[in-house]
Amino acid sequence: MSNQKIVPGTGGDRYIPYDQRGGAESVVYFTRDLSAQGLEKIFRRISQPLTGKIAIKLHTGEPHGPNIIPRPWVENLVREDLSGATIVETNAYYEGGRYTTEQHRETIQTNGWTFCPVDIMDEHGTAMLPVKGGKWFTEMSVGKDLLDYDSLFVLTHFKGHAMGGFGGSVKNIGIGCADGRIGKAMIHTVPGSNEQWSIAQEEFMERMTESAKSVVDHFGEHITFVNVLRNMSVSCDCEGTAAAPVVTPNIGILASLDILAIDQASVDLVYALKPEERHDLVERIESRHGLRQLSYMKEMGMGNDRYQLIDIDNGDAPISLADAVKDVVPFAG
Repeated sequence: MSNQKIVPGTGGDRYIPYDQRGGAESVVYFTRDLSAQGLEKIFRRISQPLTGKIAIKLHTGEPHGPNIIPRPWVENLVREDLSGATIVETNAYYEGGRYTTEQHRETIQTNGWTFCPVDIMDEHGTAMLPVKGGKWFTEMSVGKDLLDYDSLFVLTHFKGHAMGGFGGSVKNIGIGCADGRIGKAMIHTVPGSNEQWSIAQEEFMERMTESAKSVVDHFGEHITFVNVLRNMSVSCDCEGTAAAPVVTPNIGILASLDILAIDQASVDLVYALKPEERHDLVERIESRHGLRQLSYMKEMGMGNDRYQLIDIDNGDAPISLADAVKDVVPFAG
């Protein structure tokens, strides 16, 4: 057995421009239509792989969270396209409105997620998923009920994050499917430490990414991703009403079958904004070394960091990052 110490990678604070990346390209769909209809339209571009019993992984938020994906958008999507699907969540690792199952269910009611079943996946226990090719983990503890589903639709509010720098699809499932006591501790806390949040920067990004890989590998071809770039506070939705004010302009909605491509495109669109528009969110991303999420996904073979951005508002024409953000307006609250 090797006694070699595991060392995290580097570079999580350095953005790599598109023209400096190599490899194949994936497809990422884009719409500026931030509405229930826009979400429905772009979802249909990546819905075909979702078969059988479908789970919808989204962040249902702390009580009265101001920035979560609007409930009526999701209600419309379930009614029109995902009849019979179930929203899935796990309990939080911190004390608050989602720490216990009882508290979590009260918050779900408060925030209006009452139009379809909501499965708190670790309510009745945990399961272990293998982590293929990981350096921190060989397996990850997730909510047991995740294994009850045939397909997973990852519906993500893209925004900042206090520890991750940004929260995209990889955070949504890497943290959001790990159970609230064992899995999340594996990602956040040095074993034996009295400091709950003792793992940070590149090591945290790598642990979170390995957790996400266990979920992606589990569902195989039956997992799809949508990121909503709206109300992008530097704070995660787990901060609820305490979230920092939003100053980054709304951009649109992305969809892809490639988890790396969609998170990379989301980050790229933020970096394509004017310096004064992107400053706060970019500072949050780089100061937490959040870009390591992207480089580590690529190292682990989870997708491509190059992509064709397809504008579904204009006949599926390719669109540049600059053109995608050229008409954004300052955030007005």
